[in-house]
Parts: sequence; C-alpha cells; structure tokens
Amino acid sequence: MTTFLIALAALLLGFFIYSRILENFFKPTNKPTPALTKKDGVDFVPLPTWKVFLIQLLNIAGLGPIFGALGGAIWGTSVYLWIVLGTIFAGSVHDYLSGMISIREGGKSLPEIVGKYLGGTALTVMRFFLVALMILVGAVFTVGPAGLLKMLTGISVPVLLVIILLYYFLATLLPIDKLIGRLYPLFGICFIIMAVGVMGGMLLTSGAEMPTLELANMHPKGDEMPIWPLMFITVACGAISGFHATQSPMMARCLTNEHLARPVFYGAMVCEGIIALIWAAAGITFYHNTGNLATALSANGAGAVVYEICKGFMGGGIGMALAMIGVVVCPITSGDTALRSARLILADWVNFAQDKLPKRLMLSLPIIIVAGLITQLDFNVIWRYFAWLNQSLATIVLWTGAVYMSRKMQNRAFLIPLVPAIFMTIVTTTYIIQAPEGLQMAPIFGNMVAVIFAAICTLQFFRTCRPNFKLSAKFS
Repeated sequence: MTTFLIALAALLLGFFIYSRILENFFKPTNKPTPALTKKDGVDFVPLPTWKVFLIQLLNIAGLGPIFGALGGAIWGTSVYLWIVLGTIFAGSVHDYLSGMISIREGGKSLPEIVGKYLGGTALTVMRFFLVALMILVGAVFTVGPAGLLKMLTGISVPVLLVIILLYYFLATLLPIDKLIGRLYPLFGICFIIMAVGVMGGMLLTSGAEMPTLELANMHPKGDEMPIWPLMFITVACGAISGFHATQSPMMARCLTNEHLARPVFYGAMVCEGIIALIWAAAGITFYHNTGNLATALSANGAGAVVYEICKGFMGGGIGMALAMIGVVVCPITSGDTALRSARLILADWVNFAQDKLPKRLMLSLPIIIVAGLITQLDFNVIWRYFAWLNQSLATIVLWTGAVYMSRKMQNRAFLIPLVPAIFMTIVTTTYIIQAPEGLQMAPIFGNMVAVIFAAICTLQFFRTCRPNFKLSAKFS
C-alpha cells in the first residue's frame, strides 16, 4: 500500500510543481483565444473550463490507462515507475505542448502544427498518418466497449458495434456542444465513480495485499519478455500517448483563456496517470501475482478481467454497475472524438469549411464506414500496432515541441521536451526492430540501431535550431 500511495502522491506533486515550471516558459497571456476569435458554433465554441477539462479527460482516457496498465502490470510493480515518471516528464508535457501550441497557432490541427515546425514532408506524412491512426483508434475503441457491454447487457457484439458506430457518427457530425458537451459531464460522473470505487475497494478490502516496489522483471515468461522496451509500449496511454495530441487542438478551440491550458491539458494527463496507476495496482493485487494476472488476461481477455476486478473490489449492485459503465465510457469517449479529429484533420487538409451540415456529412460518412470495416479485424493485432503507432506519434510531437520552444523561448526551455523526445525515439525504434509484430531482430542490434537513430535525430535538431538560440529573445 505504501508504494502505491507514494506513487499517487508523486503524480500530484508533478502537477503542482513541474507543470508550473513548464507554464512559466510559455508565459500565458490574456489575449483572445481561437474559441473567441474564430467562433463558428460547430468546432470553435467557447465552453466552461470544467466542461473542457472533463471532455479532454474523457477524450484521452480510452482503453489505454485500463487495458494498457493491466498489460503493463504483468511485468510487476516496476510499471509504477514508468507510469509516474512518464506521466510527469513526458505525457503531460506532450499534452500541454500540443494544446498550447494549437492555441497560439489559431486552433490548427496537429498535422498543420507539425508541418510548420518540422517541414513540408512531415506535413504530408502526418496528414496521411493521422487520418489513418484516428480511424484505427475509432475502430479499437468500438470493439473494446462492445465486448464489455455484451457482458453487461447480453446483447450480441455485432449489434452493439452498429449502435456504437451510429453514436460515433452523430458525435463526429454535430456541433461539439450539442452532444459531446452535454453527455460528457454525465459520463464523467460514472468515470469518477469507477476510479474511486476500484481504488477504495483495493485499499479497504480485507485480505487484499498490495505489492511493494520491486525493480525486477516479474513477467511469467521472464527474459522472453524483457521490460525494455515491451512494457513502455504496452502501457501506452497510461504514461504518454500521441493520440492525446490529436485531441488537445480540439479543446484548444474551446478554451477561453491561455491560463486554463495547464489544468486542462497537463492536469487531465495527470488524472489519466492516476487511473493507470490504480488499474496496474488493482490487477496485481486482485490476482495476487503477475502470473495469475497474465493467465486471466490470456484466457478471458482484458474486458473480463476488468469485470472481475470491479465485482471483486466493489461487490454487486449499483456501485459495480456504475463502475463498469465508467469503464465502458472511457473508450467510447475517445472513439467518438478520434473520428471527429479525423474529420477536422481532413477539413484542414483540403481547406474545406465545416460550418454547414452537408459539408460535415461529406467527410463524416466515409470515416465511419472505414472504421466499421476495421472493427472486423482481430482486436489483439489492432491493439499492438495501435500502441506502437501511438507512441511513435508522441515522439514526433515531442520533437515538434522541442523545435517550437527552441525558436520561441529563452533559457534552454527546449530541454523539457527534448529529453523525453530522445528517450521515446529509442523506445519506439527498439520496439519495432525486435518485437514479434516488427522485424524480430536481436535485442542488442535493436538497442544499437535505436541509440544511433536517436543520436542522428538529436544532431539534426541542434544543427537546425542552433541559429535560433541567440535570437530567442526576439520571440519571447
């Protein structure tokens, strides 16, 4: 229990201390934001801060901090360290940068931002890459909740897939304050009950022994499944997620003041880190060890494991039902906004105004159809590729943030995103070289190539940005 509580306290301290350091470099102003200067009643809509925070939290939460954290917990309590350090120094920095830069760039979507700071080639690649990734995310976050809802309702998965996709279609099409803005506060209540209920049950249940921190590979398969880099990819959204950078610009179009970016963007990621920490701890505690957890995940799937943990720590009745609804809400409230993001990216790409319903329909309908077709693929395969693509996107966004801060700010502020950018470059490169779904090469080769590639990226960064360091005062 002590280890868990220390990790929880560290996440909270990260928000109160490190987010202030990051904010001080940006120096938020009271200038009108895109929500006010570009107000269109569809995507640029001023919303109350509490509502923007809840939408951002539910957008980014998804299956990552639940399914990903449970998968990461198979390696043991060392996952706590990655969740805490990754959230504070990488994930939350990533989310704040993507949101704040979007505000400063007039609410632009992620490809336009990356293209401006990393070049035209990056712009083209990111446009194709992100539209494909957002549709893939929408498909991932359709299959997962459909499986969970089947356990709760008994309705067949194909029927549930159609129902969820119909909701996604409406959420993609309608103005953000008409459906998402009204439903998310209600979803947020269930979401909070889920997190608090599981944590409370875990801490208070008699006989529930929470493990202490052990810096060792506790995976049942041992050296066949090394912590590096597999755990860092598996946890995905629970520590850092490129998907979040596609959601932050959406909320950047709804914030009415730059000073609100820290609690909304950095704060929502810290909340997600807390959720991931709760589920990682709950998985090991409920099943007593990583071997039992791995067996349960393999035999029954993550959805069944979530159901068993909720029932075990919260009992039956209304509390458990609300907790399960909260778990279902997480992926649904990421799936709908992922597909909405795909529409916005396409609209920015082709400069296609979205103020009229027929124009939104022209982009929304094909997006939903493609997402529906992808749901017919094997979920486990989809998730593995999503996790790697997701972390690769986060790496690109961190490099973009480093370039942005090197050009706009003084005092070597670029180091804040640069350090995690280098680290994540090594993680993602190593993974794809040696993973079963990658090149399946020897770990030593993967590590060597990854370090060399990260060094090349770093040298290119300094070569490109060095002339701007002396002129940073001009941009501050």
